[in-house]
Amino acid sequence: MTSTLIRGRTLSFKRAPQSIDDSAAYTYESDGALLIETGRISAAGAYATVKAAAPEGVAEIDHRPHLIVPGFIDTHLHFPQMQVMASYAANLLEWLNTYTFPEECRFVETAHAERIAKHFFDEMVRHGTTTATAYCSVHKTSADAFFAESLRRGMCMVAGKVMMDRNAPQGLLDTPEMSYDETRAVIAEWHGKGRNHVAITPRFAITSTPEQMEVTKSLVREFPKLHVQTHLSENRDEIAFTCELFPEAKDYTDVYARYGLLGRKSLFGHCIHLSEREADAMSETGSVAVFCPTSNLFLGSGLFPLGALTRRQKPVRVSVASDIGGGTSYSMLKTLDEAYKILQLQGERLNPFDSFYMMTRGNAEALSLADRIGTLEPGSDADLTVLDMAATPAMALRAEVVNSLADELFLLQTMGDDRAVAETYVAGTPAKSALGPN
Repeated sequence: MTSTLIRGRTLSFKRAPQSIDDSAAYTYESDGALLIETGRISAAGAYATVKAAAPEGVAEIDHRPHLIVPGFIDTHLHFPQMQVMASYAANLLEWLNTYTFPEECRFVETAHAERIAKHFFDEMVRHGTTTATAYCSVHKTSADAFFAESLRRGMCMVAGKVMMDRNAPQGLLDTPEMSYDETRAVIAEWHGKGRNHVAITPRFAITSTPEQMEVTKSLVREFPKLHVQTHLSENRDEIAFTCELFPEAKDYTDVYARYGLLGRKSLFGHCIHLSEREADAMSETGSVAVFCPTSNLFLGSGLFPLGALTRRQKPVRVSVASDIGGGTSYSMLKTLDEAYKILQLQGERLNPFDSFYMMTRGNAEALSLADRIGTLEPGSDADLTVLDMAATPAMALRAEVVNSLADELFLLQTMGDDRAVAETYVAGTPAKSALGPN
């Protein structure tokens, strides 16, 4: 058995922090270590303790003075939209029709899908993200390229072939029967292979007919343990159009409820404009509202009501995500930086422990995968991100006066990006340094 001892300051969360002073919510070691065996963490704690129990002659990697945290988790992004980032548009629907849909049509070509898949995984690793929940395009070729690259790199990924049969260019449309057959084929070929998880992925209600929603319902019934992902209440024009298309539904959320899509493994991107009734429905089913800060700001969609959703009598589960390519950064650090600002605009604060909880254990719990990712606990997969708070001259200057862990985390969140990621480990193997020079 190959063993590696990784030394550095370590931080891992046990639960959501209740305040900035809630030190019982996390475990921090100023001189910590992780013993990695066959891709998993077998021991964690103070360096002296872990070292004493490690096999004699174990290989050791010293990352001091850097901070080691669980690999970042991104719960909503679009793999085919890398070349759509930074596209000028007034709002969501204009952006989709002008840039996104034409770009996604290119993923019918295997060579293009495979090329972008390589770039996608490079950027995930470069930015310290070790798990992502991704939308592929409508083409099975895009899902095949995504999962093949994920398997090659040994990464834990959740993704699905998008289902859409109306209100998009012809090159992006499938049919109810095709979406059912191809989704079942993707599940058969990729789910559980390596660390791959297939998600049932109707894009959103606007691009699926009632007939396609029925086959989505059938897939959820056939594969109840799989994740489901779609979009919900991102933009007011989108909401109005959806309600026109499904006049029998009480509201946008009820469209999905009628087809059995709500549940603990269901992730709904955005959820900015939910009514109280919709929030109740989300809460009662354990569904997850995914907060996409940079995308919501870039497209002018609105301010996600994080506090209102999580503190209500029937709280809604939430996660946080980059939403590439409406999102403007691959970095979960930058994503949480924008989340902080969105809460500031609502008269609330997001403390740095909350931020780091959300992008690690919080997102793992939202994915129902906290037994394998999102922590540094023994038994977890050894997906790690090593952070350097002095990665740039400006950060180093600010770091001179950092005098607490909270200060350091807030510095990383506010000024950090891919340069602050000193190393990314995937299942115990250094992955960022393996990319070579940027």
